[in-house]
Amino acid sequence: MLVISSIAKEDRWMELQQLRYVVAVAELSSFTKAAARCFVVQSALSHQVKALEKELGVTLFARTSRRVELTAAGRAFLPGARASLDAAERAGDEAAAAVGEVRGRLTVGMIPTVTAVSVPAVLKEFRDAHPHVRVALQVGGSDTIAAEIAAGETDVGLLGLPAGREPRGVDWRQIGSDRLVAVLARQHRLADHESIGIDDLAQEAFADFPVGSPGRAQSDLAFSAAGISRDVPFEAMSTEILLDLARENLAVTLLPSRYVRADDGLVAVPVVDGPSRVEYLAWSEFNLSPAARAFLRLL
Repeated sequence: MLVISSIAKEDRWMELQQLRYVVAVAELSSFTKAAARCFVVQSALSHQVKALEKELGVTLFARTSRRVELTAAGRAFLPGARASLDAAERAGDEAAAAVGEVRGRLTVGMIPTVTAVSVPAVLKEFRDAHPHVRVALQVGGSDTIAAEIAAGETDVGLLGLPAGREPRGVDWRQIGSDRLVAVLARQHRLADHESIGIDDLAQEAFADFPVGSPGRAQSDLAFSAAGISRDVPFEAMSTEILLDLARENLAVTLLPSRYVRADDGLVAVPVVDGPSRVEYLAWSEFNLSPAARAFLRLL
């Protein structure tokens, strides 16, 4: 239980529970849903929000029988409310860590093609050691994950970047590297080759990650270095979609060799002079949570 139970405002007090209620209503746009999330009857939650509004001297929510939304004052109040709740939770986590118990939340950002570590295996070991930590996994692009780590929104990241390009704005350690292979439908004209050159793919239609993303840059840089302009009519962040497009022989896609598993509809062919990528573990030493420190020690 947290020692901190309320926050002083002049000669009045804002209860942390009131802040939790305000955040829940703001996120769900509903007093009914907020009450269900907070495991409290709606009348009690509404009473506490009204009491807080009276204390503050402002209206936080505009209410009708069908609609609830933040007022200008509510929008201004919300970031501080969230920060206060995070600080209170962090204080409890740090106190528990001082006596050897790691708890709290851990947010892990990861690219969709992690191969340097087995994420499920690592999480099992982490969960066995620290069963009171709740883990949120978020899949996205390396640049986005690094920016979220720098902003304190994500604790740890598993990134993939083109060879020669290091993560920016975060602490990092290299954990692996790999070359990309051409993933083709079994009926593709190049499917029976033991290996191909990047020029063999010059006339192909490609399915790739969105332009500007690090996943896309790995291939774009390789083709640019070879002086080849390629056609990319299909873009998606989902590797499953990229593989499905290749399986239907609509396009060729390039993915890390250790990520691709050949099946009845697909083959993976090495590209001799093709793209490569490096995987990194990324974090920020600034204000690491106990859960993040424990996760980094494990990795």
